[in-house]
Amino acid sequence: MKLQTSELPLGKPQPRRKTQKLAPLIVSAFLLTIITLSYPGLITDSQKISDANSQAFESLDHDSITPTTDRLDQKNSQPCSIGKIYAPGCSNSVGGEEIIQGRNPAPNAAVSPPLTTIKRDMAGNKTVAEKGEENCDLFSGEWVPNPDGPYYTNLTCNAIEEHQNCMKFGRPDLGFLKWRWKPDACELPIFDPHQVVYPVDVSSPTDANKHHEYREYNFNISIFSSPYLVRTEKTDPNDITRPFNLYLDEYDQHWTNQIEGFDYVIISAGQWFFRPTYFYLNHSLVGCLYCPEANVTHLTSSFSYQHAFRTALRVTYLRTFAPSHFEGGHWDKGGDCARTRPFKRNETVLEDFSSQMYSIQIEELKTAQEEARRKSGSKFRLFDTTKSMLLRPDGHPSKYGHWPVQNVTLANDCVHWCLPGPIDSWNDLLQELLKREIQINDNRSLT
Repeated sequence: MKLQTSELPLGKPQPRRKTQKLAPLIVSAFLLTIITLSYPGLITDSQKISDANSQAFESLDHDSITPTTDRLDQKNSQPCSIGKIYAPGCSNSVGGEEIIQGRNPAPNAAVSPPLTTIKRDMAGNKTVAEKGEENCDLFSGEWVPNPDGPYYTNLTCNAIEEHQNCMKFGRPDLGFLKWRWKPDACELPIFDPHQVVYPVDVSSPTDANKHHEYREYNFNISIFSSPYLVRTEKTDPNDITRPFNLYLDEYDQHWTNQIEGFDYVIISAGQWFFRPTYFYLNHSLVGCLYCPEANVTHLTSSFSYQHAFRTALRVTYLRTFAPSHFEGGHWDKGGDCARTRPFKRNETVLEDFSSQMYSIQIEELKTAQEEARRKSGSKFRLFDTTKSMLLRPDGHPSKYGHWPVQNVTLANDCVHWCLPGPIDSWNDLLQELLKREIQINDNRSLT
């Protein structure tokens, strides 16, 4: 059942029928910590957080998420909003001139930039499909200057995870916030959360999976955590640093058992696939990655990645791999991402691990599309963020995802993304993809 345009509350609410559902299955992860619990840019009221200073792997348990102890006052705080400088409960500053309050204020911390209200009315802003540009490739383009950005900050949004809160932890430059994604052949409308009602969070505060209902508009969003997409278990229940067993041909039922009624499902995965693991197919051990046993076949991360996507790709949108940007060394060898502006498309190429992961995703998507055409009639779509994010080495937290720790050297984070930041464009892209799908379905219903 297709998503109705009335789900953007631009007019009279529709009578409640079968609830429309969208499930972003967000499983991109950082090697040091699992931060896979929220879709960047979605308005949520979660309390989940990982310790930004932890050097240990987080648990993969779906029911062991610990709420943060250093967050905004959830009772009084506001959701991510546009065109506001200060929201009660978000900060002790007046007028939005300082970063939000923290336990260890960073020296030389950047002030939050002034905000600009989006001037476009989504009700009157035609989609590219309506303009006859439905063949425009949304994922081929460049980052262009956007003096109007950002549209929210850490002062006006209570949903930013600690490891992404670059302004709070003292990032000194603001130029990385002044860009927007511009497809080559069309314009991409900016997502305006003012046009979306605030949802009701019907999940428990400690639940890794989040469920939000837009009760007046026949629309639900659920967020599922599954770092490997497939069934996973610990080799040592008491030691999360030990390798995991991956059952590459078995679903992770924590999410697959819940998505049958969803109209759209978005999946992605990446960084967790190069940590120590044992691989199982048909209940038999077939190999491992970084295991000590000499009598077990040593395979690469691409083996598990390809099989995991082959198992998981029974859904609709595939968000492609978002590459990291370590320069000067690997993550554990002093590598950093200190650039302050985007690359031009001719200044970088996708290489090594990122290129391999991206190719696997595209290959498995094509296989799933062909099988769906022959059998189920399901539709598969590509949500290709890889090309655009490759050009944003300036968008990572680096050392600004945590407070400095005296006499301790912490790895720079060039895998996650600052919020606000480049990944806000994912909302713009997803909004346009859904609008296109609605238009296609509406046109078919008229013929």
